[in-house]
Amino acid sequence: MVTMEMVFPEDTREALARSDRNLSEFERWASMAAGTGLAIYGLSRLRSSGWLYAAIGGLLLRRGVTAHCDVYEAIGFNTAGTGSDTRAALRGPRGVNVLESVTINQPIEMLYRFWRNLENLPRFMHHLESVERVTDTISHWRAKGPAGTTVEWDGEIHHEVPNQLIGWRSLEGSDVVSAGSVNFDAAGAGRGTRVTVHLQYSPPGGKVGAAVARLFGRDAATEIREDLRRFKQLVEAGEVATTSGQPRG
Repeated sequence: MVTMEMVFPEDTREALARSDRNLSEFERWASMAAGTGLAIYGLSRLRSSGWLYAAIGGLLLRRGVTAHCDVYEAIGFNTAGTGSDTRAALRGPRGVNVLESVTINQPIEMLYRFWRNLENLPRFMHHLESVERVTDTISHWRAKGPAGTTVEWDGEIHHEVPNQLIGWRSLEGSDVVSAGSVNFDAAGAGRGTRVTVHLQYSPPGGKVGAAVARLFGRDAATEIREDLRRFKQLVEAGEVATTSGQPRG
């Protein structure tokens, strides 16, 4: 029977005891999950470019274990307990920006009402498990996290123009630091409505984490693009098309 023991270098052990933690709990665990996966992937392919994946995985793993990011420290960025300052967590080069849109053959009023009822969102956003209304502007969200975990946070609609705009942001104490908006605009005579989603977020692992996600084919832009495609199918046809259970051609 072979056992494996993970031994961290002295500087890492010292970092574990540091009080200058600057990662949220969600970002910490996500970094460890991504780091472990990349390290295993890289070690299995050392004969090619696997060493690069292993090195990135090691850095992410160390980042998660210590709950400390040297890059964040250098730029004065902190997501540990700073969910209340969403703007500071996302401003400038710190956040990742996503902009996606779709044209839907339905009137603005209908699409706005459907989206404004936030409990409808899990019907076409597959990463969401549920959205629970707390007040007219505050809601509780549950989503699928890394490695089979569930992530929860509270969000607030802080800016709203009926039949035109819904703007939101995460609230204090949230592990998910994000803000964004959805706009509804007339697409032109007989063309329906243009729905545009702008999302700004701080991903697990920062921009490195976003790059790793893209490497494996999963990132916010791809997910939002697919969400909008399903939204279009749902409100135009009454259901989301699926290939589940169909034979492969």
